[in-house]
Amino acid sequence: MRRIKQLHVIVPVHDEEHLLPRCLAAIGRAVEEVRRRPRAPAVDVTVVLDACTDDSALVARRAGVRTVRIAAREVGQARAAGVADAVARVGGGPPTAIWIANTDADSCVPASWLTAQLDLARDGFELMVGRVRPDRSELADEVVSLWWRRHRAPVRMPVHGANLGFSLAAYQRAGGYPAVGEHEDVALVRAAIDAGCRWTQAGPWVSTSGRLHGRVAGGFAGYLRTLAAEPDPA
Repeated sequence: MRRIKQLHVIVPVHDEEHLLPRCLAAIGRAVEEVRRRPRAPAVDVTVVLDACTDDSALVARRAGVRTVRIAAREVGQARAAGVADAVARVGGGPPTAIWIANTDADSCVPASWLTAQLDLARDGFELMVGRVRPDRSELADEVVSLWWRRHRAPVRMPVHGANLGFSLAAYQRAGGYPAVGEHEDVALVRAAIDAGCRWTQAGPWVSTSGRLHGRVAGGFAGYLRTLAAEPDPA
């Protein structure tokens, strides 16, 4: 049994002033669920503002969360900067007792998102590879139906930075996030599993934007574009 003493939530952001308020409100509800627990860990939320030209910084400030500014325009570096900032502030303590929860600015986590990860850590897991579903209000019904037919019981492990959690020890064993424009989450998970980290796909789903054009060339939005352009045969 492992008790997490520090919990850090990292959100990379590039010009997300319209979706970020919903994201941070949802995270706030998840944080409150953690704080209701006896012997709750210290918890904070960090928004990494990566080359933002809009009012994302103002949104974060109004939400009362910590911000880190970089100018990489690269999600891998943004996630890594968030973890590095958290590590700089931990003040010692074993890496196994520090948990990093990751999501995206265009996503909305459930209230149980963080408590579920704490429970998984308590049970000895070092890595949670969570699942996501698109916001059905932003997609045509046939695309939503196709999504669920293909993903209700996936034949391979999906990896999404919008729903990913790990101990600091696992992160360090994996070598951290690589400095890449996309698929940094996949690379980290592969390295962590190769390093022998105990992992699980359990945990609550996270709802993420159904937009067809995201902040990277491919990613989740790129996959949704593929679904929209190539409808599944009946």
